[in-house]
Amino acid sequence: MTVTATDSYLVIRAMLDEFVRCGMQHACTCPGSRNTPIVLTIAREQRLRAWSHLDERSAGFFALGAAKASGRPVAVTCTSGTAAANLMPAVIEAHEAGVPLILLTADRPPELRDVGAGQTIDQIKLYGDAVKWFVELGVPEATPERLRWVRALACRAYWTAVSDRPGPVHMNIPLREPLVLDQPLPADEPGGGGKPHGHPWLVQEASGPATAAAIPRRHEFRRTVFVAGDLGANPELGGKLADFAARARVPLLADPLSGARRGPAAIAHFDLILRDTKLAAQLAPEVVCRIGELPTSKPLRSWIASLDQAHHILFAPDERWSDPSARVTQRIVGSLEELLERVAQDEVVADDSDWLDRWTRADSVVAHAIAEPLMAAGLSEPATVTALGQFLPPSATLFVGASMPIRDVEEFFPSLLEPPRVMANRGANGIDGTVSTAFGVAAASSGNVVLVLGDLTLAHDIGGLLAARRLGIKLTIVLINNDGGGIFNFLPVSSQGATFEQHIATPAGLDFTHAAALYGCRHELVATFDDFAGALMNALSDTETTIIEVRTERVANRQLHADVEAAALAALALPDA
Repeated sequence: MTVTATDSYLVIRAMLDEFVRCGMQHACTCPGSRNTPIVLTIAREQRLRAWSHLDERSAGFFALGAAKASGRPVAVTCTSGTAAANLMPAVIEAHEAGVPLILLTADRPPELRDVGAGQTIDQIKLYGDAVKWFVELGVPEATPERLRWVRALACRAYWTAVSDRPGPVHMNIPLREPLVLDQPLPADEPGGGGKPHGHPWLVQEASGPATAAAIPRRHEFRRTVFVAGDLGANPELGGKLADFAARARVPLLADPLSGARRGPAAIAHFDLILRDTKLAAQLAPEVVCRIGELPTSKPLRSWIASLDQAHHILFAPDERWSDPSARVTQRIVGSLEELLERVAQDEVVADDSDWLDRWTRADSVVAHAIAEPLMAAGLSEPATVTALGQFLPPSATLFVGASMPIRDVEEFFPSLLEPPRVMANRGANGIDGTVSTAFGVAAASSGNVVLVLGDLTLAHDIGGLLAARRLGIKLTIVLINNDGGGIFNFLPVSSQGATFEQHIATPAGLDFTHAAALYGCRHELVATFDDFAGALMNALSDTETTIIEVRTERVANRQLHADVEAAALAALALPDA
Protein backbone atom coordinates (compact mmCIF):
# COMPACT_ATOMS: atom_id res chain seq x y z
CA MET A 1 0.00 0.00 0.00
CA THR A 2 1.27 3.45 -0.92
CA VAL A 3 0.91 5.85 2.01
CA THR A 4 -0.03 9.38 0.96
CA ALA A 5 -0.58 12.70 2.67
CA THR A 6 -4.29 11.89 2.59
CA ASP A 7 -3.65 8.88 4.86
CA SER A 8 -1.84 11.06 7.38
CA TYR A 9 -4.57 13.68 7.46
CA LEU A 10 -7.43 11.15 7.68
CA VAL A 11 -5.79 9.34 10.59
CA ILE A 12 -4.98 12.54 12.47
CA ARG A 13 -8.46 13.95 11.80
CA ALA A 14 -10.02 10.80 13.26
CA MET A 15 -7.75 10.98 16.29
CA LEU A 16 -8.63 14.63 16.99
CA ASP A 17 -12.32 13.92 16.39
CA GLU A 18 -12.24 11.38 19.21
CA PHE A 19 -10.38 13.75 21.52
CA VAL A 20 -13.15 16.32 21.02
CA ARG A 21 -15.91 13.74 21.47
CA CYS A 22 -14.33 12.75 24.79
CA GLY A 23 -14.30 16.37 25.95
CA MET A 24 -11.11 18.08 24.80
CA GLN A 25 -11.43 21.85 24.34
CA HIS A 26 -7.90 23.22 23.90
CA ALA A 27 -4.82 22.33 21.84
CA CYS A 28 -1.43 24.03 21.48
CA THR A 29 0.68 24.14 18.34
CA CYS A 30 4.34 24.88 17.65
CA PRO A 31 5.83 25.61 14.24
CA GLY A 32 7.73 22.98 12.29
CA SER A 33 7.74 20.93 9.13
CA ARG A 34 7.31 17.31 10.22
CA ASN A 35 4.25 18.10 12.36
CA THR A 36 2.52 20.01 9.54
CA PRO A 37 -0.38 17.51 9.22
CA ILE A 38 -1.02 17.66 12.96
CA VAL A 39 -0.85 21.47 13.16
CA LEU A 40 -3.09 22.03 10.14
CA THR A 41 -5.65 19.49 11.34
CA ILE A 42 -5.77 21.10 14.78
CA ALA A 43 -6.15 24.57 13.25
CA ARG A 44 -9.02 23.36 11.05
CA GLU A 45 -10.86 21.56 13.85
CA GLN A 46 -13.47 24.19 14.71
CA ARG A 47 -14.51 22.49 17.95
CA LEU A 48 -10.99 22.93 19.38
CA ARG A 49 -9.53 26.21 20.61
CA ALA A 50 -6.11 26.22 18.95
CA TRP A 51 -3.33 28.25 20.60
CA SER A 52 -0.22 29.02 18.55
CA HIS A 53 3.21 29.25 20.23
CA LEU A 54 6.69 30.07 19.03
CA ASP A 55 8.54 27.61 21.26
CA GLU A 56 7.78 24.21 22.73
CA ARG A 57 8.70 25.02 26.32
CA SER A 58 6.16 27.83 26.57
CA ALA A 59 3.60 25.74 24.69
CA GLY A 60 3.99 22.88 27.15
CA PHE A 61 3.48 25.06 30.19
CA PHE A 62 0.62 26.96 28.52
CA ALA A 63 -1.08 23.63 27.88
CA LEU A 64 -0.37 22.67 31.48
CA GLY A 65 -2.11 25.81 32.72
CA ALA A 66 -5.14 25.30 30.48
CA ALA A 67 -5.43 21.68 31.60
CA LYS A 68 -4.97 22.65 35.25
CA ALA A 69 -7.74 25.26 35.03
CA SER A 70 -10.20 23.20 33.00
CA GLY A 71 -9.53 19.76 34.48
CA ARG A 72 -9.52 18.35 30.93
CA PRO A 73 -6.67 16.99 28.85
CA VAL A 74 -5.04 19.53 26.55
CA ALA A 75 -3.12 18.44 23.45
CA VAL A 76 0.23 19.95 22.52
CA THR A 77 2.09 19.14 19.33
CA CYS A 78 5.61 19.77 18.12
CA THR A 79 7.93 18.75 15.32
CA SER A 80 10.61 16.08 15.58
CA GLY A 81 14.02 16.24 17.22
CA THR A 82 14.98 18.45 20.14
CA ALA A 83 11.64 20.25 19.81
CA ALA A 84 10.11 17.26 21.59
CA ALA A 85 12.80 17.40 24.27
CA ASN A 86 11.82 20.99 25.09
CA LEU A 87 8.45 19.72 26.34
CA MET A 88 10.18 17.74 29.10
CA PRO A 89 9.94 20.34 31.94
CA ALA A 90 6.17 20.71 31.41
CA VAL A 91 5.79 16.93 31.15
CA ILE A 92 7.56 16.47 34.47
CA GLU A 93 5.41 19.16 36.12
CA ALA A 94 2.24 17.57 34.71
CA HIS A 95 3.36 14.18 36.03
CA GLU A 96 4.21 15.49 39.50
CA ALA A 97 1.12 17.70 39.77
CA GLY A 98 -1.36 15.23 38.25
CA VAL A 99 -2.36 17.37 35.25
CA PRO A 100 -3.74 15.69 32.09
CA LEU A 101 -1.81 16.41 28.89
CA ILE A 102 -1.65 14.61 25.55
CA LEU A 103 1.68 15.08 23.78
CA LEU A 104 1.56 14.63 20.01
CA THR A 105 5.17 14.53 18.88
CA ALA A 106 5.82 14.27 15.17
CA ASP A 107 8.66 11.96 14.22
CA ARG A 108 10.62 10.73 11.22
CA PRO A 109 9.40 7.42 9.79
CA PRO A 110 11.41 4.29 10.70
CA GLU A 111 13.56 4.36 7.59
CA LEU A 112 14.98 7.77 8.55
CA ARG A 113 15.88 6.87 12.11
CA ASP A 114 19.45 6.13 13.20
CA VAL A 115 20.85 6.77 9.70
CA GLY A 116 22.01 10.36 10.11
CA ALA A 117 18.81 12.06 8.93
CA GLY A 118 18.48 15.64 10.11
CA GLN A 119 16.31 16.69 13.05
CA THR A 120 15.98 13.08 14.18
CA ILE A 121 16.50 11.79 17.71
CA ASP A 122 15.27 8.72 19.56
CA GLN A 123 11.75 9.74 20.62
CA ILE A 124 10.61 6.30 21.76
CA LYS A 125 9.64 6.68 25.42
CA LEU A 126 11.42 10.02 25.35
CA TYR A 127 9.81 11.15 28.62
CA GLY A 128 10.42 7.89 30.48
CA ASP A 129 8.33 7.34 33.59
CA ALA A 130 7.09 10.93 33.56
CA VAL A 131 4.16 9.89 31.35
CA LYS A 132 1.33 7.56 32.31
CA TRP A 133 1.42 5.86 28.95
CA PHE A 134 3.46 5.92 25.76
CA VAL A 135 2.27 4.73 22.36
CA GLU A 136 3.90 4.79 18.94
CA LEU A 137 1.13 5.49 16.45
CA GLY A 138 2.99 4.05 13.46
CA VAL A 139 3.06 5.53 9.97
CA PRO A 140 -0.59 6.49 9.27
CA GLU A 141 -2.58 4.17 7.04
CA ALA A 142 -6.17 5.15 6.40
CA THR A 143 -7.68 1.70 6.12
CA PRO A 144 -11.01 1.08 7.88
CA GLU A 145 -9.34 -1.28 10.34
CA ARG A 146 -6.55 1.17 11.10
CA LEU A 147 -8.94 4.11 11.57
CA ARG A 148 -11.07 2.12 14.03
CA TRP A 149 -7.92 1.32 15.96
CA VAL A 150 -6.85 4.98 15.92
CA ARG A 151 -10.24 6.10 17.24
CA ALA A 152 -10.10 3.58 20.07
CA LEU A 153 -6.48 4.54 20.72
CA ALA A 154 -7.37 8.23 20.95
CA CYS A 155 -10.09 7.49 23.50
CA ARG A 156 -7.72 5.34 25.50
CA ALA A 157 -5.16 8.14 25.52
CA TYR A 158 -7.77 10.67 26.68
CA TRP A 159 -9.19 8.50 29.48
CA THR A 160 -5.72 7.42 30.60
CA ALA A 161 -4.69 11.06 30.90
CA VAL A 162 -7.74 12.05 32.92
CA SER A 163 -8.53 8.94 35.00
CA ASP A 164 -7.31 7.89 38.45
CA ARG A 165 -4.45 10.30 39.06
CA PRO A 166 -4.38 12.48 35.92
CA GLY A 167 -1.14 12.98 34.05
CA PRO A 168 0.52 13.20 30.65
CA VAL A 169 0.22 10.69 27.80
CA HIS A 170 2.75 10.60 24.95
CA MET A 171 1.69 9.68 21.42
CA ASN A 172 4.60 9.57 18.96
CA ILE A 173 3.49 9.99 15.34
CA PRO A 174 5.92 9.16 12.52
CA LEU A 175 4.97 10.94 9.30
CA ARG A 176 6.23 10.43 5.76
CA GLU A 177 6.41 13.10 3.10
CA PRO A 178 4.48 14.64 1.46
CA LEU A 179 3.27 16.60 4.48
CA VAL A 180 0.81 18.88 2.68
CA LEU A 181 -2.33 17.78 0.81
CA ASP A 182 -2.35 18.23 -2.94
CA GLN A 183 -6.14 17.85 -3.05
CA PRO A 184 -8.99 18.45 -0.60
CA LEU A 185 -9.46 15.87 2.13
CA PRO A 186 -12.56 13.72 1.51
CA ALA A 187 -15.44 14.39 3.86
CA ASP A 188 -16.21 10.68 4.25
CA GLU A 189 -13.93 8.42 6.20
CA PRO A 190 -13.08 4.85 5.16
CA GLY A 191 -15.05 2.57 7.42
CA GLY A 192 -17.76 5.12 8.16
CA GLY A 193 -16.16 7.41 10.75
CA GLY A 194 -17.07 7.77 14.40
CA LYS A 195 -20.06 6.73 16.47
CA PRO A 196 -23.41 8.42 15.84
CA HIS A 197 -24.70 11.40 17.83
CA GLY A 198 -21.19 12.61 18.65
CA HIS A 199 -20.45 9.81 21.12
CA PRO A 200 -16.81 8.85 21.62
CA TRP A 201 -15.60 5.50 20.38
CA LEU A 202 -14.92 4.35 23.92
CA VAL A 203 -16.53 5.67 27.11
CA GLN A 204 -14.81 5.04 30.42
CA GLU A 205 -17.13 4.97 33.44
CA ALA A 206 -15.93 5.75 36.92
CA SER A 207 -16.07 2.83 39.31
CA GLY A 208 -18.42 2.82 42.29
CA PRO A 209 -17.47 4.62 45.52
CA ALA A 210 -14.15 3.20 46.60
CA THR A 211 -14.65 4.25 50.18
CA ALA A 212 -17.92 2.46 50.86
CA ALA A 213 -16.40 -0.46 52.78
CA ALA A 214 -13.84 1.60 54.66
CA ILE A 215 -15.86 4.50 56.04
CA PRO A 216 -18.75 4.09 58.49
CA ARG A 217 -22.02 5.92 58.00
CA ARG A 218 -21.82 7.45 61.47
CA HIS A 219 -18.86 9.70 62.28
CA GLU A 220 -17.90 10.58 65.84
CA PHE A 221 -15.24 13.24 66.14
CA ARG A 222 -12.97 13.65 69.14
CA ARG A 223 -9.68 15.54 69.07
CA THR A 224 -9.38 15.30 65.30
CA VAL A 225 -7.78 17.63 62.77
CA PHE A 226 -8.30 17.82 59.03
CA VAL A 227 -5.26 18.66 56.90
CA ALA A 228 -6.10 19.67 53.34
CA GLY A 229 -3.77 20.31 50.44
CA ASP A 230 -4.46 20.65 46.73
CA LEU A 231 -7.73 18.80 46.06
CA GLY A 232 -7.50 18.75 42.27
CA ALA A 233 -9.41 20.45 39.48
CA ASN A 234 -12.88 20.59 41.07
CA PRO A 235 -13.15 24.05 42.69
CA GLU A 236 -16.22 23.05 44.73
CA LEU A 237 -14.46 20.45 46.84
CA GLY A 238 -12.82 22.97 49.16
CA GLY A 239 -16.13 24.53 50.12
CA LYS A 240 -17.69 21.13 50.77
CA LEU A 241 -14.81 20.12 52.99
CA ALA A 242 -14.98 23.41 54.91
CA ASP A 243 -18.72 22.97 55.48
CA PHE A 244 -18.20 19.43 56.75
CA ALA A 245 -15.41 20.51 59.12
CA ALA A 246 -17.65 23.23 60.55
CA ARG A 247 -20.49 20.75 61.06
CA ALA A 248 -18.16 18.31 62.81
CA ARG A 249 -16.39 21.08 64.77
CA VAL A 250 -13.00 19.82 63.55
CA PRO A 251 -10.09 22.24 63.03
CA LEU A 252 -9.29 22.50 59.33
CA LEU A 253 -5.63 23.18 58.51
CA ALA A 254 -6.05 24.05 54.86
CA ASP A 255 -3.50 25.10 52.27
CA PRO A 256 -5.06 27.92 50.18
CA LEU A 257 -4.53 25.68 47.13
CA SER A 258 -7.24 23.41 48.54
CA GLY A 259 -9.92 26.09 48.35
CA ALA A 260 -10.91 25.05 51.89
CA ARG A 261 -9.43 27.96 53.86
CA ARG A 262 -12.88 29.30 54.62
CA GLY A 263 -15.63 28.99 57.22
CA PRO A 264 -15.56 28.89 61.04
CA ALA A 265 -13.40 25.75 61.30
CA ALA A 266 -10.56 26.97 59.05
CA ILE A 267 -7.30 27.79 60.82
CA ALA A 268 -5.43 30.30 58.67
CA HIS A 269 -2.24 30.70 60.71
CA PHE A 270 -1.41 27.09 61.53
CA ASP A 271 2.10 27.60 60.13
CA LEU A 272 2.90 30.14 62.87
CA ILE A 273 0.90 28.37 65.60
CA LEU A 274 2.86 25.16 65.13
CA ARG A 275 6.20 26.94 65.54
CA ASP A 276 5.37 27.19 69.26
CA THR A 277 6.65 23.76 70.27
CA LYS A 278 4.87 23.74 73.63
CA LEU A 279 1.51 24.68 72.14
CA ALA A 280 2.03 22.31 69.21
CA ALA A 281 2.46 19.46 71.71
CA GLN A 282 -0.66 20.53 73.60
CA LEU A 283 -2.63 20.57 70.34
CA ALA A 284 -1.52 17.07 69.36
CA PRO A 285 -4.61 15.28 68.02
CA GLU A 286 -5.71 11.69 68.39
CA VAL A 287 -6.70 11.51 64.71
CA VAL A 288 -5.22 13.26 61.68
CA CYS A 289 -7.34 13.12 58.54
CA ARG A 290 -5.33 14.17 55.50
CA ILE A 291 -7.24 15.02 52.34
CA GLY A 292 -5.46 15.60 49.04
CA GLU A 293 -1.85 16.65 48.68
CA LEU A 294 0.36 17.51 51.65
CA PRO A 295 0.57 21.30 52.21
CA THR A 296 3.84 23.19 51.70
CA SER A 297 4.25 24.35 55.32
CA LYS A 298 7.43 22.95 56.87
CA PRO A 299 6.19 23.44 60.48
CA LEU A 300 3.03 21.52 59.60
CA ARG A 301 4.96 18.68 57.98
CA SER A 302 7.32 18.46 60.95
CA TRP A 303 4.39 18.47 63.38
CA ILE A 304 2.63 15.67 61.49
CA ALA A 305 5.86 13.66 61.50
CA SER A 306 6.10 14.07 65.29
CA LEU A 307 2.60 12.70 65.99
CA ASP A 308 3.64 9.12 66.65
CA GLN A 309 0.63 8.34 68.87
CA ALA A 310 -2.05 9.64 66.50
CA HIS A 311 -4.12 7.66 64.03
CA HIS A 312 -3.22 9.04 60.58
CA ILE A 313 -5.83 8.55 57.86
CA LEU A 314 -4.96 9.49 54.29
CA PHE A 315 -7.81 10.00 51.85
CA ALA A 316 -5.97 9.64 48.53
CA PRO A 317 -7.75 10.45 45.26
CA ASP A 318 -5.53 8.03 43.32
CA GLU A 319 -2.80 5.45 43.57
CA ARG A 320 0.04 7.88 44.26
CA TRP A 321 1.75 7.36 47.60
CA SER A 322 2.05 10.51 49.73
CA ASP A 323 3.55 9.72 53.10
CA PRO A 324 7.02 11.27 53.45
CA SER A 325 7.04 10.87 57.21
CA ALA A 326 5.82 7.25 57.18
CA ARG A 327 3.03 8.09 59.63
CA VAL A 328 -0.05 7.03 57.67
CA THR A 329 -1.86 4.19 59.44
CA GLN A 330 -4.92 3.95 57.20
CA ARG A 331 -4.94 4.78 53.48
CA ILE A 332 -8.29 5.10 51.70
CA VAL A 333 -8.08 5.43 47.93
CA GLY A 334 -11.07 6.80 46.08
CA SER A 335 -12.70 9.80 44.52
CA LEU A 336 -12.66 12.85 46.78
CA GLU A 337 -15.86 14.00 45.09
CA GLU A 338 -17.58 10.75 46.06
CA LEU A 339 -16.15 10.89 49.56
CA LEU A 340 -17.33 14.42 50.31
CA GLU A 341 -20.68 13.86 48.62
CA ARG A 342 -21.30 10.88 50.81
CA VAL A 343 -20.11 12.20 54.17
CA ALA A 344 -22.28 15.29 53.65
CA GLN A 345 -25.27 12.96 53.96
CA ASP A 346 -23.94 10.85 56.85
CA GLU A 347 -24.69 11.19 60.53
CA VAL A 348 -22.13 13.39 62.26
CA VAL A 349 -21.51 13.49 66.00
CA ALA A 350 -19.68 16.78 66.40
CA ASP A 351 -16.88 17.33 68.89
CA ASP A 352 -18.65 19.19 71.72
CA SER A 353 -15.44 19.86 73.68
CA ASP A 354 -13.36 23.03 73.52
CA TRP A 355 -11.01 21.42 70.93
CA LEU A 356 -11.99 23.64 68.00
CA ASP A 357 -12.20 26.69 70.27
CA ARG A 358 -8.57 26.22 71.35
CA TRP A 359 -7.44 26.24 67.73
CA THR A 360 -9.56 29.22 66.69
CA ARG A 361 -8.44 31.19 69.77
CA ALA A 362 -4.79 30.59 68.87
CA ASP A 363 -5.53 31.56 65.28
CA SER A 364 -7.12 34.83 66.40
CA VAL A 365 -4.23 35.60 68.79
CA VAL A 366 -1.69 35.17 65.97
CA ALA A 367 -3.73 37.25 63.53
CA HIS A 368 -3.84 40.18 65.93
CA ALA A 369 -0.20 39.82 67.00
CA ILE A 370 1.28 39.90 63.51
CA ALA A 371 -0.82 42.83 62.33
CA GLU A 372 1.46 45.39 64.02
CA PRO A 373 4.83 44.33 62.50
CA LEU A 374 3.22 43.88 59.10
CA MET A 375 1.65 47.33 59.22
CA ALA A 376 4.89 48.94 60.38
CA ALA A 377 6.78 47.40 57.44
CA GLY A 378 4.59 49.05 54.82
CA LEU A 379 4.17 47.36 51.44
CA SER A 380 6.13 44.19 52.12
CA GLU A 381 6.02 40.75 50.56
CA PRO A 382 3.62 39.36 53.21
CA ALA A 383 1.48 42.54 52.98
CA THR A 384 1.17 42.03 49.23
CA VAL A 385 -0.23 38.55 49.82
CA THR A 386 -2.70 39.75 52.46
CA ALA A 387 -3.81 42.53 50.11
CA LEU A 388 -4.52 40.01 47.37
CA GLY A 389 -6.69 38.10 49.82
CA GLN A 390 -8.47 41.32 50.74
CA PHE A 391 -9.15 42.65 47.25
CA LEU A 392 -9.56 39.67 44.91
CA PRO A 393 -13.20 38.70 44.28
CA PRO A 394 -14.41 35.09 44.55
CA SER A 395 -14.63 34.92 40.75
CA ALA A 396 -10.88 35.53 40.39
CA THR A 397 -8.08 32.99 40.23
CA LEU A 398 -4.80 33.62 42.02
CA PHE A 399 -1.87 31.74 40.48
CA VAL A 400 1.10 31.63 42.84
CA GLY A 401 4.75 31.33 41.91
CA ALA A 402 7.09 28.96 43.72
CA SER A 403 9.71 29.76 46.37
CA MET A 404 8.68 32.70 48.62
CA PRO A 405 5.24 33.60 47.15
CA ILE A 406 3.72 30.15 47.74
CA ARG A 407 5.07 30.08 51.29
CA ASP A 408 3.79 33.58 52.02
CA VAL A 409 0.37 32.63 50.68
CA GLU A 410 0.26 29.62 52.96
CA GLU A 411 1.46 31.64 55.98
CA PHE A 412 -0.45 34.90 55.50
CA PHE A 413 -3.42 34.36 53.18
CA PRO A 414 -6.53 34.93 55.30
CA SER A 415 -9.51 32.67 55.86
CA LEU A 416 -12.35 34.08 53.78
CA LEU A 417 -16.04 33.37 53.40
CA GLU A 418 -15.68 33.20 49.63
CA PRO A 419 -12.02 33.04 48.65
CA PRO A 420 -10.71 33.26 45.11
CA ARG A 421 -9.48 30.09 43.50
CA VAL A 422 -5.78 29.56 44.30
CA MET A 423 -3.53 27.55 41.99
CA ALA A 424 0.19 26.84 41.63
CA ASN A 425 2.66 24.47 40.01
CA ARG A 426 3.43 22.32 43.05
CA GLY A 427 4.04 19.01 41.34
CA ALA A 428 7.78 19.48 40.99
CA ASN A 429 7.84 22.69 43.10
CA GLY A 430 9.92 24.52 40.50
CA ILE A 431 9.80 27.97 38.94
CA ASP A 432 9.97 26.70 35.36
CA GLY A 433 7.22 27.92 33.02
CA THR A 434 5.24 29.81 35.65
CA VAL A 435 4.28 32.72 33.36
CA SER A 436 3.21 30.44 30.52
CA THR A 437 1.19 28.27 32.91
CA ALA A 438 -0.64 31.31 34.26
CA PHE A 439 -1.51 32.45 30.74
CA GLY A 440 -2.84 28.96 30.07
CA VAL A 441 -4.99 29.23 33.20
CA ALA A 442 -6.28 32.59 31.96
CA ALA A 443 -7.12 31.10 28.57
CA ALA A 444 -9.34 28.49 30.19
CA SER A 445 -10.88 30.70 32.92
CA SER A 446 -13.84 33.06 32.81
CA GLY A 447 -12.84 35.49 35.58
CA ASN A 448 -9.73 37.56 36.26
CA VAL A 449 -6.49 35.66 36.71
CA VAL A 450 -3.76 37.21 38.88
CA LEU A 451 -0.22 35.85 38.91
CA VAL A 452 2.02 36.66 41.88
CA LEU A 453 5.67 35.72 41.46
CA GLY A 454 9.26 36.76 42.12
CA ASP A 455 11.70 38.45 39.78
CA LEU A 456 13.79 35.34 39.08
CA THR A 457 10.66 33.36 38.26
CA LEU A 458 9.56 36.03 35.80
CA ALA A 459 13.03 36.25 34.26
CA HIS A 460 13.12 32.45 33.89
CA ASP A 461 9.98 32.44 31.72
CA ILE A 462 10.11 35.98 30.33
CA GLY A 463 9.21 34.68 26.87
CA GLY A 464 5.86 33.54 28.23
CA LEU A 465 4.79 37.21 28.23
CA LEU A 466 4.45 36.97 24.47
CA ALA A 467 1.04 35.34 24.99
CA ALA A 468 -0.36 38.68 26.15
CA ARG A 469 -0.04 40.43 22.81
CA ARG A 470 0.20 37.55 20.38
CA LEU A 471 -2.70 35.49 21.75
CA GLY A 472 -4.71 38.39 23.14
CA ILE A 473 -4.89 37.02 26.69
CA LYS A 474 -5.25 39.34 29.67
CA LEU A 475 -3.34 38.53 32.87
CA THR A 476 -2.62 40.65 35.92
CA ILE A 477 0.94 40.03 37.12
CA VAL A 478 2.05 41.05 40.61
CA LEU A 479 5.83 41.05 40.50
CA ILE A 480 7.65 40.93 43.84
CA ASN A 481 11.09 42.15 42.89
CA ASN A 482 13.70 41.63 45.59
CA ASP A 483 16.49 41.31 43.00
CA GLY A 484 17.36 37.67 43.45
CA GLY A 485 16.24 34.46 45.09
CA GLY A 486 14.71 35.77 48.30
CA ILE A 487 14.01 32.33 49.70
CA PHE A 488 17.74 31.58 49.89
CA ASN A 489 18.16 34.31 52.51
CA PHE A 490 16.22 32.02 54.87
CA LEU A 491 18.79 29.21 54.48
CA PRO A 492 22.13 28.69 56.29
CA VAL A 493 24.00 29.31 53.02
CA SER A 494 23.06 32.99 53.30
CA SER A 495 25.96 33.39 55.76
CA GLN A 496 28.51 32.91 52.98
CA GLY A 497 28.86 36.58 52.11
CA ALA A 498 29.82 37.58 48.58
CA THR A 499 29.88 33.98 47.36
CA PHE A 500 26.27 33.54 48.46
CA GLU A 501 25.23 36.79 46.80
CA GLN A 502 26.91 35.99 43.48
CA HIS A 503 26.19 32.28 43.13
CA ILE A 504 23.07 31.56 45.20
CA ALA A 505 21.01 34.74 45.53
CA THR A 506 21.99 35.67 41.93
CA PRO A 507 20.73 39.27 41.70
CA ALA A 508 20.12 40.20 38.06
CA GLY A 509 19.42 43.93 38.35
CA LEU A 510 16.73 43.74 35.67
CA ASP A 511 14.54 46.72 34.80
CA PHE A 512 11.19 45.10 34.06
CA THR A 513 9.77 48.24 32.51
CA HIS A 514 11.75 47.26 29.41
CA ALA A 515 10.32 43.74 29.44
CA ALA A 516 6.80 45.12 29.75
CA ALA A 517 7.37 47.44 26.81
CA LEU A 518 8.95 44.70 24.71
CA TYR A 519 6.01 42.33 25.18
CA GLY A 520 3.27 44.96 25.01
CA CYS A 521 2.24 44.94 28.67
CA ARG A 522 1.36 47.84 30.94
CA HIS A 523 3.75 48.38 33.86
CA GLU A 524 3.19 50.15 37.15
CA LEU A 525 5.68 50.47 39.99
CA VAL A 526 4.01 50.84 43.40
CA ALA A 527 5.53 51.80 46.74
CA THR A 528 2.64 51.95 49.22
CA PHE A 529 -0.28 49.77 50.19
CA ASP A 530 -2.74 52.31 48.79
CA ASP A 531 -0.78 52.50 45.53
CA PHE A 532 -0.90 48.72 45.24
CA ALA A 533 -4.64 48.56 45.95
CA GLY A 534 -5.35 51.20 43.31
CA ALA A 535 -3.11 49.57 40.72
CA LEU A 536 -4.68 46.17 41.36
CA MET A 537 -8.22 47.50 40.98
CA ASN A 538 -7.28 49.27 37.75
CA ALA A 539 -5.58 46.15 36.39
CA LEU A 540 -8.56 43.94 37.17
CA SER A 541 -10.90 46.26 35.28
CA ASP A 542 -8.50 46.82 32.38
CA THR A 543 -8.47 44.71 29.22
CA GLU A 544 -4.69 44.54 28.90
CA THR A 545 -2.02 42.56 30.73
CA THR A 546 -0.50 44.63 33.52
CA ILE A 547 2.68 44.07 35.52
CA ILE A 548 2.38 45.61 38.99
CA GLU A 549 5.88 45.73 40.45
CA VAL A 550 6.50 45.72 44.20
CA ARG A 551 10.17 46.26 45.05
CA THR A 552 11.42 44.79 48.31
CA GLU A 553 14.78 44.02 49.91
CA ARG A 554 15.75 40.43 50.67
CA VAL A 555 17.54 40.99 54.00
CA ALA A 556 14.73 43.22 55.27
CA ASN A 557 12.17 40.63 54.18
CA ARG A 558 13.98 37.93 56.15
CA GLN A 559 14.00 40.17 59.21
CA LEU A 560 10.29 40.96 58.79
CA HIS A 561 9.46 37.26 58.78
CA ALA A 562 11.53 36.83 61.94
CA ASP A 563 9.71 39.78 63.58
CA VAL A 564 6.34 38.30 62.62
CA GLU A 565 7.28 34.92 64.06
CA ALA A 566 8.55 36.52 67.27
CA ALA A 567 5.35 38.53 67.67
CA ALA A 568 3.23 35.43 67.14
CA LEU A 569 5.21 33.32 69.61
CA ALA A 570 5.17 36.07 72.23
CA ALA A 571 1.41 36.43 71.98
CA LEU A 572 0.84 32.66 72.15
CA ALA A 573 2.97 32.49 75.31
CA LEU A 574 0.68 34.84 77.21
CA PRO A 575 -1.51 33.18 79.87
CA ASP A 576 -4.81 34.10 78.23
CA ALA A 577 -3.78 32.98 74.73
